Amino acid sequence: MQALRQEILPASGVEFVTSLHLTPYVLPTPPNPSARQEFAARALCNVVVARSNILRIFEVREEPAPVPEGVEDERERRGKVRRGTEAVEGEVEMDEQGEGFVNMGAAKPTSQNDNAYANIRTRMYFIREHRLHGTVTGIESVKIMSTLEDKLDRLLVSFKDAKLALLEWSTAIHDLITVSIHTYERAPQLMSVDAPLFRSQLRVDPLSRCAALSLPNDAIAVLPFYQSQAELDVMDQDQDQAQIRDVPYSPSFILDLITDVDERLHNVIDYVFLPGFNNPTIAVLFQPQQTCTGRLKEFKDTVKLFIFTLDLVTRAYPVINAVEGLPYDSNALLACDASMGGVVVLTSNAIIYIDRTARKIALPVNGWASRVSDLALPDLSGHEADRVMHLEGSRCIFADEHMMFVVLRDGLVYPVELVPDGRTVSRLSMAPALAQTAIPSAIRKVGDEYIFVGSAVGPSALLKASRVEEIITEEMDSSPSPAAVVPSADKMDVDEEEDLYGESTQNAMVTSNGHVNGSTENVKKRSVIHLSLCDTLPAHGPIADLTFSIAKNGDRSVPELVAATGTGLMGGFTLFQRDLPTRVKRKLHAIGGGRGMWALPVRQPLKANGVSYEKAGSQMENDTVIVSTDATPSPGLSRIATRTAKTDITITTRIPGTTIGAAPFFGRTAILHVMTNAIRVLEPDGTERQIIKDLENQMSRPKIRFCSICDPFVLILREDDSLGLFIGEPERGKIRRKDMSPMGEKTSRYLAGSFFNDSTGLFQAQGASRSQSANGVDTPATTTLQTVLNSGSKTQWLILVRPQGVMEIWTLPKLSLVFSTIAIATLQSVLVDSFDPPAASLPQAPPRKPQDLDIEQVLVAPLGESSPTPHLFVFMRSGQLSIYEACHLDQAPEEPQPARSSPLMVQFVKVASRAFAIQRAEETEKTILAEQKKIFRHLIPFVTSPSPGVVLSGVFFTGDHPSWLLATDKSGVRIHSSGHNVVHAFTACSLWESKGDFLLYSDEGPSLLEWMPGIQIATDLPSRFVPRSQAYSHLVYESSTSLLVASSVRQAKFTTYDDDGNCLWEPDAPNVTYPVCDCSSLELISPETWTVMDGYEFSPNESVNAMDCVPLETMSTETGSKNFIAVGTTINRGEDLAVKGATYIFEVVEVVSDPGSSAKRLYKLNLRCRDEAKGPVTAVCGLNGYLVSSMGQKIYVRALDLDERLVGVAFLDVGLYVTCLRSLKNLLLIGDSVKSVWFVAFQEDPYKLVVLAKDIHHHCVTSVNFLFADNRLSIATDDEDGIFRMYEYNPHDPESKDGQILLCRTEFHAQVQTSTSLAIARRVKEDPALPQSKLICGCADGSLVAIVPIEESSAKRLQLLHGQLTRNVQHVAALNPRAFRIVRNDYFSKPLIKGILDYNLLAHFEALPIDRQNEMTRQIGTERTTILRDWTAIGGAW
Repeated sequence: MQALRQEILPASGVEFVTSLHLTPYVLPTPPNPSARQEFAARALCNVVVARSNILRIFEVREEPAPVPEGVEDERERRGKVRRGTEAVEGEVEMDEQGEGFVNMGAAKPTSQNDNAYANIRTRMYFIREHRLHGTVTGIESVKIMSTLEDKLDRLLVSFKDAKLALLEWSTAIHDLITVSIHTYERAPQLMSVDAPLFRSQLRVDPLSRCAALSLPNDAIAVLPFYQSQAELDVMDQDQDQAQIRDVPYSPSFILDLITDVDERLHNVIDYVFLPGFNNPTIAVLFQPQQTCTGRLKEFKDTVKLFIFTLDLVTRAYPVINAVEGLPYDSNALLACDASMGGVVVLTSNAIIYIDRTARKIALPVNGWASRVSDLALPDLSGHEADRVMHLEGSRCIFADEHMMFVVLRDGLVYPVELVPDGRTVSRLSMAPALAQTAIPSAIRKVGDEYIFVGSAVGPSALLKASRVEEIITEEMDSSPSPAAVVPSADKMDVDEEEDLYGESTQNAMVTSNGHVNGSTENVKKRSVIHLSLCDTLPAHGPIADLTFSIAKNGDRSVPELVAATGTGLMGGFTLFQRDLPTRVKRKLHAIGGGRGMWALPVRQPLKANGVSYEKAGSQMENDTVIVSTDATPSPGLSRIATRTAKTDITITTRIPGTTIGAAPFFGRTAILHVMTNAIRVLEPDGTERQIIKDLENQMSRPKIRFCSICDPFVLILREDDSLGLFIGEPERGKIRRKDMSPMGEKTSRYLAGSFFNDSTGLFQAQGASRSQSANGVDTPATTTLQTVLNSGSKTQWLILVRPQGVMEIWTLPKLSLVFSTIAIATLQSVLVDSFDPPAASLPQAPPRKPQDLDIEQVLVAPLGESSPTPHLFVFMRSGQLSIYEACHLDQAPEEPQPARSSPLMVQFVKVASRAFAIQRAEETEKTILAEQKKIFRHLIPFVTSPSPGVVLSGVFFTGDHPSWLLATDKSGVRIHSSGHNVVHAFTACSLWESKGDFLLYSDEGPSLLEWMPGIQIATDLPSRFVPRSQAYSHLVYESSTSLLVASSVRQAKFTTYDDDGNCLWEPDAPNVTYPVCDCSSLELISPETWTVMDGYEFSPNESVNAMDCVPLETMSTETGSKNFIAVGTTINRGEDLAVKGATYIFEVVEVVSDPGSSAKRLYKLNLRCRDEAKGPVTAVCGLNGYLVSSMGQKIYVRALDLDERLVGVAFLDVGLYVTCLRSLKNLLLIGDSVKSVWFVAFQEDPYKLVVLAKDIHHHCVTSVNFLFADNRLSIATDDEDGIFRMYEYNPHDPESKDGQILLCRTEFHAQVQTSTSLAIARRVKEDPALPQSKLICGCADGSLVAIVPIEESSAKRLQLLHGQLTRNVQHVAALNPRAFRIVRNDYFSKPLIKGILDYNLLAHFEALPIDRQNEMTRQIGTERTTILRDWTAIGGAW
């Protein structure tokens, strides 16, 4: 069987992060910007994050914060107060609280820029993302010699299998390009496989003199970089100097620490580069004699620290410092600032500072530090002696040279100060917790003031930690430890701004603010670290379990994938839906709209000297008029409707004929109405003001098929591809034809066109003449009141596509050509100006017939959230949709181009591409019925506000594949299906005072709908997070009651008892605590309200291993079967006693609800049976009405007798530890941690389990499932190394030894372990009665994967395309997709990779230019359309 591995969602969260200046910061300034906008144009740096195989680039920007509601009123009130008489801040507080005194010690910055500080916010904006063909193990920033020229840093990325890639930003393609790749996978250290737990670490010298990558067996790969011309001069004269300048690095080498540095350097734990040395200097933390807690009497303080220098010229590595006697649980190193020197060692129980003289200063954080180490510890008193902290999983970083933050594994932030005494450090001091932030997996300094806390289990946070000067009283500076504002328990969050106090300056000064209640106090200044939350990066974290439930989107029931995600406080449920969920607010059958709907904000005009005008800035008015049109009855019918006071719709005007487009005109005081044969100007009430019939020499022209309206311009396109252009005259309130002579002859033909309003300032023409404005937009010759009021708000442009495939951009109103490209005809990756003159028109005899590669729609519209960016949307007649992002062009052409007086400094970069399967009727069919059935596909821009404070600009794609095209600040372009079979008309509508409403005419008729609240559109699947503040390990859906049963995971104190029930050990000190173990409980949850109806608490030492909803035979129902919840648990009893387990059978029963309760129906969990076992019950499933469970090395099949006890009917001795069970009819799959997978059959007469076949090789299987399609069955497994295998049971194959051996047909490296999998039905159009199976897998890194069966003929074509894409596409970081997926196998002569296809690799084909697609498909003997048909047949997520 052939299958495809489809990555529906990439890895979620952040595992690695770095900060650097990667991209040139070009922030366009809007026309005539305000002072706030001028200040806002500042980009700080880039943040690059990575996890698993996904790499994302963000830009950190400072921008003005949006003005909250009510602030303008306050400013107006203050403006009426005479200067110098306004109340000071203390007086306001005193008047409000009535306390009679003012606290002058509150932390207030004393700078004059206080208001500016408060009004500026810092945000992260998405730039690019890539799904790489490799697993990232580290990212760092480096500077090379080219950095001196372009001031940009380079990105260094390390991958699994010891690869290093050097990347840089290319402005030509607006993306990353590969400078070089360095592989060490054939090094001797990697040939042995005796280091399965090894994790490589990438480090870079602070001055970028070299980079280091740790290798197994205590070795480091060193890559030196050239930093100056002097280093190039010492190179051998035999080499080509030009080649040396192009290569920014010298040859790398592998440093064996044992042989080259010191023979004691065994078992490296961590290493860092130290700043402030003339040569690169490395501090290595290692443990030559490994030990554990049980051997501390024999081996204690076994960790050592060596500091040695790298001489890259002489290859000498002298050890300059050696520190011994560090605790055995030391786990991390942190380099101190060069002015301070030394390193910080992080252990599980203490923080140790080691200075240049090897002096050790420790700060214990609990009572265990003195018990596991002989290290000299300071005497602690007061609250410090009672401190109980655990540093496992924590991360630390220096905020400045003396202060560092320690972020614990639960997100608590503790400040630690290195207290100086002259030039040395006297002690370490820790203050209470400041705040609680993300659960850390990586932490990095961003710029000078910001800290990024990356989390792999939930959202990541960007914090600001800046020092400001503060005025305080003398008493507040008397604390010996660093004072900190300790928030109350309910406010311990990073969105509360907290202050950390440093040393105070000794020069006291008295100010006027020192007078409090008539007394004068001595006031000092001291430095304060101000910690605040700036932004977050959303993520759902690892997926523990999956199940499908039924969700209600309004009145519609849709399948919803419920995932148990996150860890600890970040735990909860993430809900995924295939389509963007919407709910219908009301049906509007009266207005029709099968051919189009337009909601328009028009109002009565304001008059001044007889001229209509509108105040600029009233952009958020609600819609007042709806224009709709239908094709029936012939020749069509148009309606104009308004809303009455009773919220009903009233149709005020009916017009015979079909409307092509409508829009507000003349400053929204009129309606511009375009029909198939006329252009009309209507009053706000629908009466006609002007009509221009589309005639030529009193003869009717071909019908108008498309129009674009942008006040004051109107563009029409007719069915013969001719164009008409009109312009409005605000003084007369009418429109007239506009001269189009600069665009060519009257016989010119155009396939598509549209207008575009640019309010971002990105579209700017260079070298404009004086008659034009500074931004290259033509200045009208006459000035009217209308143009004065609306001046500077936006620029207007015209985009046209000619039949020969040329796209042109013209300025308005003077129609000068500023951009032209022919690359759009083949959808090239980058569109740049070709500087061609206006294209000549093609001869029209015979008439041109439509072609598949004709461009049917072209649109430029903003896409985004806080700062929308113009995007170019191109839709071809063949169904190909491509989306380009408009980017600033850095430099103009060196030579002046004769065809351009002012070229447009913009290039378009392709960011998304999608191929739709388009079904078209015969073009020769021109009957009325065919015209009514015709499906129109339009790209309609909209602006919506789904929630308060959130404004999104997007595009909706109508037709038989209706889709939302969206983007947010934290994500790229996302294409979400709308869930309708067909959408004929769409418009955003605020007629009912809601900015989040849409009018949509679908196969269900016209309706008003809105997005479901709380939806996240930044992910590839629309999602919603339900926070629970705890993690869940298992999740099942009980279909008969439509409820969820989840097992939660929490930490409980653990202790052991003797036979008499006495506790064997109790804490003997306040800073020593009990150990903890996992504890579980069951919760019965309603998926409608997400409230817990009932639950069951297990013992504090009992945790759930497996849970499933199984149908068991029972006498309590008419059918003889009922769903029960089966749970398998582990009971921990300490280190010296073997674990036990138990099997639970629960029933979900309905009970009488409380009359005072809001719940209509109430359910409870009823425990039917508890069966103890001698070992842990690790897996359960149902099989033909019986329960199958594992206990140790046995499998039991049991029946539920009298609904109260389990009776065994069969058993089987299996491997060492059963990890998963799956059943299909009477067939059973058993996954084992050592013995791989067994294929077993169950018979009932007599009761017996029969082993049909098994895998003879040893693999640790974590997930196993049946996969079937086209009358073929395969067994799919995943192991702990992330390797996906497909087995076949074929007794007729000689290699199977008469069916005793499962034959492994394919192996695929999936880079991450699968934690759970679901088998669902997949129905293909050819045979809907017999479904195929499809696997949905949730992974430990948060990714969501589907395994899809592929038809044999399609699989052969896609397999050939696989090879073409591997060889002929330049992949990011120069990685090899085929090598990435190959699995090392010692039992076969060649890799088994041909049975499964890589979705991430095949996805490159859809984004390639058309000429490249044709070239590749020609080489494999097929056609581009055939491959795209195979690709679209794969389908969506489910």
